[in-house]
Amino acid sequence: MRGASDLPVLLPFRAPAAIGPAGLAAPVLLGGATLACFAILFGASLAIAQVTARPAGESAVTVLLRWAPLIFQGFLFNILISFLAMALGTIVGLLVGIAQVSLVAPVRTAAWGLTQFFRNAPWLVLLFYAMFLLPFEFRVLGLTIAFPAWVKAIIGLALPVAANVSEIVRGGIRSIPSGQWESAEALAFTRRQTMWMIILPQAFKRMIPPWMNLYAILTMATTLISVVGIQDGLTITRAALVAESRPELMIPMYLMLLLLFFAYCYPIARATLVLERRFNVKA
Repeated sequence: MRGASDLPVLLPFRAPAAIGPAGLAAPVLLGGATLACFAILFGASLAIAQVTARPAGESAVTVLLRWAPLIFQGFLFNILISFLAMALGTIVGLLVGIAQVSLVAPVRTAAWGLTQFFRNAPWLVLLFYAMFLLPFEFRVLGLTIAFPAWVKAIIGLALPVAANVSEIVRGGIRSIPSGQWESAEALAFTRRQTMWMIILPQAFKRMIPPWMNLYAILTMATTLISVVGIQDGLTITRAALVAESRPELMIPMYLMLLLLFFAYCYPIARATLVLERRFNVKA
């Protein structure tokens, strides 16, 4: 006969301690050698542009400084698109990912099919479908409400993001040992209680690194919206080159935009590695 001490007991979940600035400073900040290489590369591109410029024209630095604020505004719009697309994709992906581990076979199969379809579809194709298949305006109670192109772009980018988040959630849930489910069942937890109170809190920390990596990929992919005519950093950079008619400025301008994206995405990638080591998450 089993005693009271033999009953399965779930240990309370302890949230991981917050990572302070000291834990992120060393891996996230760029090293002096890296900054020096970027400075030399950018300076060399400006020097070459200045040497090859027309004698009577403005200096490369003057033209670059004139367009830099507009290019930076376009870059900030890319960041806004990435935030909104990631938020929408995360909400939808969380629901679809949980549906992938549902006990109801039709729900599980439908969620798996949606995940595989949008996860393996080209992002640019999905963006084109969202841009041209969604309506340009809605009519509600006699009122005409415009449906902006940038909103459709967010939806188009959120589709593959949701599929990848769904797979991240499914993998995080499946990574929790089955003993957790069995112990919760022995303690009379319902499946919903087990999922939201026991499994997801433990799986959350395992989902953070791939989720951050996906966000970095999405941020870099936001330049695709320039293909469908939305004014972002890449579109403004291209317009600046056309307006100035200075082919020698192509490398410095595109390099400036590239460095903006790198400066934003590199700390995310480094923080992902820090969290993987802290949470001991193995790929």
